[in-house]
Amino acid sequence: MMTTLETLSTNKAFGGVQGVYRHDSGETGTAMTFAVFVPDHDPGETLPVLWYLSGLTCTHANVMEKGEYRRACADERIIFVAPDTSPRGPAMDGQPVPDDADGAYDFGLGAGFYVDATVEPFARNYRMRSYIETELPAIVGAHFPADLAAQSITGHSMGGHGALTVALRNPNRFKSVSAFSPIVAPSQVPWGVKALGGYLGTNDFETWAQYDACALIAAGARLPNLLVDQGDADQFLDEQLKTDLLREACATAGMKAMIRMQPGYDHSYYFISTFMDEHVRWHAARLKS
Repeated sequence: MMTTLETLSTNKAFGGVQGVYRHDSGETGTAMTFAVFVPDHDPGETLPVLWYLSGLTCTHANVMEKGEYRRACADERIIFVAPDTSPRGPAMDGQPVPDDADGAYDFGLGAGFYVDATVEPFARNYRMRSYIETELPAIVGAHFPADLAAQSITGHSMGGHGALTVALRNPNRFKSVSAFSPIVAPSQVPWGVKALGGYLGTNDFETWAQYDACALIAAGARLPNLLVDQGDADQFLDEQLKTDLLREACATAGMKAMIRMQPGYDHSYYFISTFMDEHVRWHAARLKS
C-alpha cells in the first residue's frame, strides 16, 4: 500500500516546486516531515536525487531556508530531499517521543544521529537509519519523479556523519558523497560517545563501528567519489569533528578523497551556502556520467 503524503506547503522557485510533506512512519512510529525540491521537468521524465542530511538541532527547514541549493538543482535538474533529524512525536500510539533527560541539544529530539537505537526507551522511535536507508527512499520513489538509480548524498555536521556512514554501508547506491564539516569519527569525540552510548549501549563497540566513518573505512568500506569541505575557523573542529582522522583513514586505506580546509569559515550556514552550489554541481557531474 502506498504511503499517504500530506502536503504542508508548496512554493514555486527557479521554475520548480519547493514542497514540504508529512507522512506516518512505520519505522519511527511518528509523523515525519521532509522537504523536496523538484525542478521543472517534462511529463514522464525522472530526475536524479541528491539527499541532504542535516545537523544537530535542525529540521528540514534549516537547509530549505538557508542552504541556497535551488538554483543549482534547477540548472542541473536534480531533485533535492531534506529529511528531519529525528522523530518528533507524539508517537502514533499517543506517547511522547523520549528526549534527553536534561533537554540537551546533542541527544534526543533533533539529534537522532542516523542510527537505529537498541536501548530503551529510544529503540521504539529512534530508527533514523532504517528511515533514511529504506522507508523514505521508497516514499520519494513512489510520489516524486525520482530516478533512484541515480542518487547522491551530502550532509552537514551530524548529517555529514550520516551521509558518510549511510553511503559506506550501502556500496553502489550513491554515485557520489560529499559533506560539510562532518563528524568523521563519532566513537572518538564527545558528541558521538554520548549519542552512540545512549542509543546503542555504552559497551557495544561493535555496533558503534557501523556508525563511524573512519571505522567503516578501516574495515574495508569504500566510496568512489568523496568531497569534504571543512572551515578552519569552525569552533567544533578540534574537539568534535577531527577532520584529520578522515584524511588519515582515507590515506591508510588508499581511498581517494578531496578533503579541503576552507580558510576563515565557521560551522554555520554562511559556510554551507557558500559552497553548496559547487557541491550540487560536483554531484551533478557524477550523477550524469
